[in-house]
Amino acid sequence: MGILREDVVVISPAEKAGDPTVISVNCPDKTGLGCDLCRIVLHFGLSIARGDFSTDGKWCYIVLWVDGKTNTRWDLLEKRLLEVCPSYFSTSGIDYYRPANQQPKRLDVYLLKFWCSCVRKELLHDITLVLFDLELTIKRVKVSTTPDGKVMDLFFITDTRELLHTKERQGETILHLKTALGDILESCEIESAGEEITACSQGTSFLPSAITEDMFSLGLPARHPGGLLASDPISVTVDNSLSPSHTLIQILCQDHKGLIYDTMRTLKDYNIQVSYGRFFANRRGGCELDLFIVQADGKKIIDRNKQNALCSRLRMELFRPLRVAVVSRGPDTELLVANPVELSGRGRPLVFHDITLALKNLNIQIFSVEIGRHMICDREWEVYRILLDEGDSHHVSRNMIEEGVRKLLMGWE
Repeated sequence: MGILREDVVVISPAEKAGDPTVISVNCPDKTGLGCDLCRIVLHFGLSIARGDFSTDGKWCYIVLWVDGKTNTRWDLLEKRLLEVCPSYFSTSGIDYYRPANQQPKRLDVYLLKFWCSCVRKELLHDITLVLFDLELTIKRVKVSTTPDGKVMDLFFITDTRELLHTKERQGETILHLKTALGDILESCEIESAGEEITACSQGTSFLPSAITEDMFSLGLPARHPGGLLASDPISVTVDNSLSPSHTLIQILCQDHKGLIYDTMRTLKDYNIQVSYGRFFANRRGGCELDLFIVQADGKKIIDRNKQNALCSRLRMELFRPLRVAVVSRGPDTELLVANPVELSGRGRPLVFHDITLALKNLNIQIFSVEIGRHMICDREWEVYRILLDEGDSHHVSRNMIEEGVRKLLMGWE
């Protein structure tokens, strides 16, 4: 007995303009499946307005109401969702509460190198859009400007489709870049990055002292930088009285882009199974979540210390899912964005896309970029270090840069 492929993921288009698209997933369960599905939805630039999911520990049924874009590639989204759904044959007869933090498959790294004849403030974002559409993931960027005004960009990338070793895929990528950049693109090359180059693409191990412990603290600060959430606190409560076998986690908070992913990511890292869940984002910008959960052993959470630790972590992850700061790097201005990495090794999607879009909106040019993984406070972070053009950064205050980047990352614009 098996399952029909077309019954695993069903995407029902919106009936009329303004209505959400409905995504239904019906497949065997695994711990962390909700996180993996929400991460893909976030990667496609969609927001979840409402959701329901239930499981008996072996089989699950998930429904997501998402607000999409007119250019959303629904067929590709379906394919990516199918890739993380366990098949009937691969899960039959095994423990469904197994740990789900295995490292994802390591993809080959390629070096995309090109020269441009002039500097354009939106250049880096335009390139990022092309690579996003082609399902090419940016691992690191190095931007160099010559004295005569030319730009050499080095992008270390991986290919979700695993085809970048072929001439056809490389030709497709170069053609799309030429179309987007026009005459300013002088040359473009793609080559496999060897082990030495790949090691260098991880970024430097040194972080400046200007990055304070407060930026990476796992505790909840007294107030959000900029006061964006000061008037809308986060409530996370535990109730063991409503179910004989499950712990109920209730969350009330302000909505932000990727909120459901941030919640599911935290539970996945704790190896917690969600047996039933419901979430809803209202028109006033608030979000309500009810999650019936069990531990890895299939039992409810009775220990008070474990309850408090989980609630504290959820509050922190929903309050500051990303860390943003603008600091001095010698005489220059540097934008820092820190993205927490799942225990499985995956980082939050579209972070670099949103950073470049925010800076484009602020009319600020990027001088150089470094993206690296760092262990800070016993946790892995993906840190984006972006050196801003000295002339451009002076006409916008640091507070405006920090607030503009944070708002776009959080989906508040």
